[in-house]
Amino acid sequence: MDVKGHSAIVTGGGSGLGEATAKLLARKGAKVAVFDVNMTGAERVAKETGGVAIECNVADIASTEKAFEASRKAVGPARVLINCAGIGAGELLVKKDGSPSGAELFQKTVAVNLFGTFNCMRIGAADMSKLPPLADEERGVIVNTASVAAFEGQIGQIAYSASKGGIVGLGLPAARELGRYGIRVMTIAPGYIQTPLLDQVPENFRTALFASQVFPNKRFGKADEYAALALSIVENPMLNASVIRLDAGTRMPPK
Repeated sequence: MDVKGHSAIVTGGGSGLGEATAKLLARKGAKVAVFDVNMTGAERVAKETGGVAIECNVADIASTEKAFEASRKAVGPARVLINCAGIGAGELLVKKDGSPSGAELFQKTVAVNLFGTFNCMRIGAADMSKLPPLADEERGVIVNTASVAAFEGQIGQIAYSASKGGIVGLGLPAARELGRYGIRVMTIAPGYIQTPLLDQVPENFRTALFASQVFPNKRFGKADEYAALALSIVENPMLNASVIRLDAGTRMPPK
């Protein structure tokens, strides 16, 4: 699909992967709605792209439905949905003092990352299914963001890995269902990408992470590289129902 002239929604578009993706889509001529809980970031990106900033907590049903309604009014129903909204935090299943971990972090991580992705998919796909078909009878494209942690979760990443593994699991059944409407579903599983989330990692640990990359192995991935892959997925009609690792050959060690 050529995105020029079509509407696109990018969740988590106020920073990191979402920001880079929103900017690239806009440069290619898409009308972009930037969804984020952080309106400062969303408004900045919307201003730079000529798009619209919409407040959205993807883990909240009412907030997300309201955001999609606002997007329809502002730029029209979206043919492209890129789900970048997500959080990451670590916690051991059994704490060092022998006590069990709390349940709150797991619940929150799954709510934002996994349920939030599903929540946006269900509304976005319903909107796309009603649009007139384009070339190849295509009506829309959904790109979800998982992580290599979905496959090689490290110690302390139980919540994060479970949420990202769930996103991987959404892809195939969703693509099989939505194919009848001409809607494709793809998943990107990034490795170490230089984003505000990774900026929180101590410098000595960041350097050690390079060792798990095959090549390039002297830097982290760039948000622009994620954006370029997302755009390629949208543009290539034969990409569907699969997961693409964007990780420089990374295989994460246990810790």
